[in-house]
Amino acid sequence: MNAFHVKNPLKNSRIFQGLRKVKDTMEKATLTLNGMKYELPIVEGTENEKGIDISRLRQDTGLITLDVGYQNTGSCISSITYIDGDKGILRYRGIPIEELAEKASFTEVAYLLIYGELPNREQQQLFSQRLTQNSMIHEEMLRFFDGFPPTAHPMAILATMVNSMSVYYTDYFTEDFRAETFDLMAASLISRIRTIAAYSYKHSIGHPHVYPKRDLKYASNFLYMMFDSPVNPYVPDPDIERALSTLMILHADHEQNCSTSTVRLVGSSMANLYASICSGICALWGPLHGGANQKVIEMLEEIQSSKLSIQTCIDSAKDKTSKFRLFGFGHRVYKNYDPRARILKQYCETIFQKHNYQDPLINIAMELEEAALKDDFFIQRKLYPNVDFYSGILYRMIGIPTNMFTVMFAIGRLPGMIAQWKEMHDTVPLKIGRPRQIYTGSNLRHYIPIDERG
Repeated sequence: MNAFHVKNPLKNSRIFQGLRKVKDTMEKATLTLNGMKYELPIVEGTENEKGIDISRLRQDTGLITLDVGYQNTGSCISSITYIDGDKGILRYRGIPIEELAEKASFTEVAYLLIYGELPNREQQQLFSQRLTQNSMIHEEMLRFFDGFPPTAHPMAILATMVNSMSVYYTDYFTEDFRAETFDLMAASLISRIRTIAAYSYKHSIGHPHVYPKRDLKYASNFLYMMFDSPVNPYVPDPDIERALSTLMILHADHEQNCSTSTVRLVGSSMANLYASICSGICALWGPLHGGANQKVIEMLEEIQSSKLSIQTCIDSAKDKTSKFRLFGFGHRVYKNYDPRARILKQYCETIFQKHNYQDPLINIAMELEEAALKDDFFIQRKLYPNVDFYSGILYRMIGIPTNMFTVMFAIGRLPGMIAQWKEMHDTVPLKIGRPRQIYTGSNLRHYIPIDERG
């Protein structure tokens, strides 16, 4: 039996219906091979995105497609996030990211992503209650922190602790994938991940853990657990708390990126939600993905320590022979201005001016941004500052240590990972991910006894 047998596959739900909205068009793509012609259906999504359906390609022709890095491959049908990189559009469940960043709370966005609609007052209250009730971690899990060296990277700790939740909260999932058990798992992960993250920071600096408070909102509670101490009580700053909430909203989902695709691939084997999310956290750790904002700060530190001029940095970035790399500019998806970057830029400017920051790295960043936006090389190639550039700066303004940047990304991205995992399991039938390959190794060879080998 399927380990996550769905008793009610939500066939009448908005989410399930959204998955079925992809439609076959009257158009066909024709593949000519050895004098034979094969017609491939062209499908279309709700935003008029079209794709060639190659599901039967190998069966009909014996061939597969080669797409290194899956840059042109649609791995699933999804109703969660829409991106138009050419126009700089990002929407969660159809709602523009600009509206959500301005008006919504992080927990509202989490609910929207996971369940398909913004919560009403009753649903929001119940969801918040679940988050509050699941904010503390099992006391025995605290011993895990003592097992890590003080130099352990917070992402390693986070991934380990999230995976460990599957043995401490076994009552949260059963062989029957039911709505009530999923709701508990989702709330448990979203709430406890911030507690784990804050505890990992406290452990790294040798400070006692700070337990969450029931009367604080999501972002505020995290900052409280991070920065409160018996000798230096945490003083809330509404601007900082709203900035952090917005950062998490902007990171909440981004279609089929590396970490999200990893969650789907691992989850397709029927691995439980905790294990699947752990795999996504590990994928997010890489410097080409979630670790990019940390690279931005490290780049700024290099500029400062090496006393490089801004113009030298700009020139070096354009020189292919230079070892200097400019992080935080351009985006693989957005060929226009990253809409998330535009929002964070406003927060950076507001907080910078209001709090009168005297940080040389932030000054360097502002000068670098100004120079790049005026340079023809960057303008012609549309190499605008991206979300990693501004998020790194903003995290620094908030007081988040550099090695915690990727952890912050993971906290924000968690609702999207959960939503993608749920959507995959709500889709019937569930198919295990199994990419193909083009083999380039040796032809048939035979075993040679060791005494006969040269």
